[in-house]
Amino acid sequence: MVKDELIATLRLQQTPNIGDILAKRLIAHCGSPSAVFSEKHSHLSRIEGIGTKTIACIKDNASLKAAEKEFRHITDNNISYTYFEDQEYPRYLKHCPDGPLLLFQKGNIQLDGRKIISVVGTRNITRYGRAVCEEFIETIAPLNPIIVSGMAYGVDICIQKAAAELNLQTIGCLAHGLNQMYPRAHQKYCELFERNGGFITEFWSSTTPEREHFLRRNRIIAGISEATVVVESAEKGGSLVTADIANSYDREVFAVPGRTNDSNSSGCNALIKQQKAHLMTAATDLIYILNWDVVEVSPKPIQKELFTNLDEIEKTIYTFLETRGRQVLDTIALECHIPVFKTSSTLLSMELKGFVRPLPGKRFEAI
Repeated sequence: MVKDELIATLRLQQTPNIGDILAKRLIAHCGSPSAVFSEKHSHLSRIEGIGTKTIACIKDNASLKAAEKEFRHITDNNISYTYFEDQEYPRYLKHCPDGPLLLFQKGNIQLDGRKIISVVGTRNITRYGRAVCEEFIETIAPLNPIIVSGMAYGVDICIQKAAAELNLQTIGCLAHGLNQMYPRAHQKYCELFERNGGFITEFWSSTTPEREHFLRRNRIIAGISEATVVVESAEKGGSLVTADIANSYDREVFAVPGRTNDSNSSGCNALIKQQKAHLMTAATDLIYILNWDVVEVSPKPIQKELFTNLDEIEKTIYTFLETRGRQVLDTIALECHIPVFKTSSTLLSMELKGFVRPLPGKRFEAI
């Protein structure tokens, strides 16, 4: 990303009244981040969600100085970043309308199409919770997934340590800038995690860990992964917020059940009871529901007459399902490079034509 566009993107992050959704709308309308700030008032006013106050904020140069300062920090410290339209931007996060404009990162993060799972839970982890985390990682390790969490006390750090000890890539999603660590006690794990994984954040170097930042951080944890696992949670807490966000993104959510009278498991039990999460008694439940245990095979020969009633998009989806077997909706959309809404409507059409069959867990298979 060239200097002017990076500074303009940083300005958008800093401009009052503009969040990620509106910023993306502005960029799409104007053509680039820098074009937003040179666009005429009359043109900006035509954009949905843009009023007089927001236009005044865009035209105010107060954010420019701050953006230039952060640009210098990024450059001087060789900080890596990805823009939401870059190929390197996390593929699942691209499908989240409120995904960050920019993600800053450090370490040795290699996403490249890998399986990604987020694991969250209580800070007051019990021996039961620790055992669940360790057993989960031991079972899932042969599939070499990336484990994402929030570097907090309890479940977060437990799952990330267990992953690192088995040489799995683990990513800590931070609620502050990369030049600090919260809690400070977890600074000692940074070198270990950076060797095989690292840290990501949307926050600038000057950003400190505030309560609202953790809530914003949770949407990245939910959005960057294929599924979210909740291990021990009280009746209220950040892990339940993350689970709700994951559900809103149409991602799979799993919860580890606990005793009915255990306050540390009341949140997980409620997720299961309310059908907001799959019950997970072992990692094999997740592996089965996500269809990770299906061995990829070579494409089967498909007779030409099979495609007579399918358009090009339907042919692409059918070939993918015939080759890869049962797949969840999001995976079909990602791998076939088709928007989720279009994939969903196309699958319905193919179901009516008798070419695909819907399955539990938002999965589909070719007939």
